[in-house]
Amino acid sequence: MSGRVAIVGTGNVGVAAAYALFQQRVARELLLVDRDRERAEGEAMDLAHGQALVGSCPVRAADWADLAGCDVVVLAAGVGQQPGEDRLSLLQRNAEVLAGIAAELDHHAPEAVVIVASNPVDLLTRILQRLSRRPAERILGTGTMLDTSRFRALLGYHYGINPRSVHAYILGEHGDSEVPLWSDATIGGQNLRGATINGRPWDPEALHGLFTEVRDAAYAIIQRKGYTNTAIGLVIAYLTRVILDDQKSVVPVSAAVDGEFGLSDLCLSLPRVVGAGGVEGSVLPEPDEDERAALTASGETLAGHLAGLDLDGLRA
Repeated sequence: MSGRVAIVGTGNVGVAAAYALFQQRVARELLLVDRDRERAEGEAMDLAHGQALVGSCPVRAADWADLAGCDVVVLAAGVGQQPGEDRLSLLQRNAEVLAGIAAELDHHAPEAVVIVASNPVDLLTRILQRLSRRPAERILGTGTMLDTSRFRALLGYHYGINPRSVHAYILGEHGDSEVPLWSDATIGGQNLRGATINGRPWDPEALHGLFTEVRDAAYAIIQRKGYTNTAIGLVIAYLTRVILDDQKSVVPVSAAVDGEFGLSDLCLSLPRVVGAGGVEGSVLPEPDEDERAALTASGETLAGHLAGLDLDGLRA
């Protein structure tokens, strides 16, 4: 692959993603697109000046036509989440932004895999799939990759274990109805339920509090600094590398469901096989009865919001 990556939207998330892609040398060329051309130019100049320290990676502001030949396009455009605001309330405003972007991407970068990072990510991913002419598997959202990273980090702190040795997922909506998969959470191959690991016994009350901290992390961060950006920037860089290197990695991205857990015609996060073609398969978990019900309810929450959206009006 060419390694050409475009980021649409140079707000807090777009810039964090650009920095992570640049610093980790994931992309061979970075294109920054923003309706505020001068801002995109300034961000590109600032980042490009670090090449002597990191290595060669051309970075420049771009127009839609420049996206021809891009392997990956990251959508970080849209209205940001405000203190006290849930992700779903962003839907109508960001759906309107997305409608205009979809036509430009289909025209100028029809072969690219598109990563949606704007919130509410599950709904916007599904909306883009409906508005775009490219195959649905080539449009995926960052989904619960960030929630899963938060989950593993806090579990690592709790057990005194490197988070990279923790294997646990948050699935479903990237939002208030997300689901921790305790039945499948392991450290060193040992399920957490009922086990004592590194001297710490299974403590359902403490671990439920840990999950609550994960679920509400965005609210806590936004209350303190006004936005979240650095960790999602790392998620975007990680996911972009998975695609560019055709890794076939299993990651909890937001993608279309087709009957899983009784759901269809929506996007939510399940463990997906991701490579150069986008979403190339699934490795479905075997949740317990309560988790299965929670995943179905999470999907139904998203479906309810999609049902009230006028996509024909957006296309117009």
